[in-house]
Amino acid sequence: MTRPIRIGFEASPQDGTFECMRASWIEAEALGVDAIYNDDHFFPVESDLDGLHFECWTSLAALAEATSRVEIGAMVTCVSYRNPNLLADMARTVDHISGGRLVLGLGSGWFEPDYTAFGYEFGTEITRLHAFRDALPVIRERMAIGNPPPVHGKIPIMIGGGGEKVMLRLVAEHADIWHGFGTPDVIRHKCGVLDAHCAAIGRDPAEIERSIMFEAHELVDADDALFDAYVEAGATYFFYSGAGPDYDLAGLRQLLDWRARRVESSR
Repeated sequence: MTRPIRIGFEASPQDGTFECMRASWIEAEALGVDAIYNDDHFFPVESDLDGLHFECWTSLAALAEATSRVEIGAMVTCVSYRNPNLLADMARTVDHISGGRLVLGLGSGWFEPDYTAFGYEFGTEITRLHAFRDALPVIRERMAIGNPPPVHGKIPIMIGGGGEKVMLRLVAEHADIWHGFGTPDVIRHKCGVLDAHCAAIGRDPAEIERSIMFEAHELVDADDALFDAYVEAGATYFFYSGAGPDYDLAGLRQLLDWRARRVESSR
């Protein structure tokens, strides 16, 4: 299938007030984005750990109420410090608050202060990956038996990560969206690995949407050719990541303008 280009905004709940973050949600939806996500950390990850910060899932519930059209989710929820049964029930509830607009973004975790400050075991990359692997069927089973069920019967799953042997295999088995990282060449290679995992389990790889994200500093010298290269590599879902204190949306407008030019040129 040929997927349309989608544009999303990741409003990181760090270094700003809740009022400013909420205002950015409203503005981004008015600009015409397809999705608004946040992230799941307990501290700012790119600045002072003592900076302003808000929790992911309570913020998602507010995002569900503050918007009316966009897809919402977390990019991505750390399974290893959230009980999988409880996480599934939280997701089901927020899905209903949003009227069925939730995507459940999941990952294995990587930022050590999130663990140590809140009393969770950080472990190793392998132990976190194994915990993630074991949690996925639990999450799916709990969401399937919750009453009432998700609004549309099933909540789509996004998985973030690029490990080729295990993580991308789990993407092939469980995800509706894969969120990747790297240059167009890296994304092209990872898409090939993901496609091979899909073939191995008998799944159509076209069922999995592929997303990429840019921060403001990455867009300073970016042009249409760069974004087009990601599309050629397999990505069709483009996120702009913004944070406090001012939640500048210039980069988001840049992505939206590029998409508009692509649509116009294809007519």
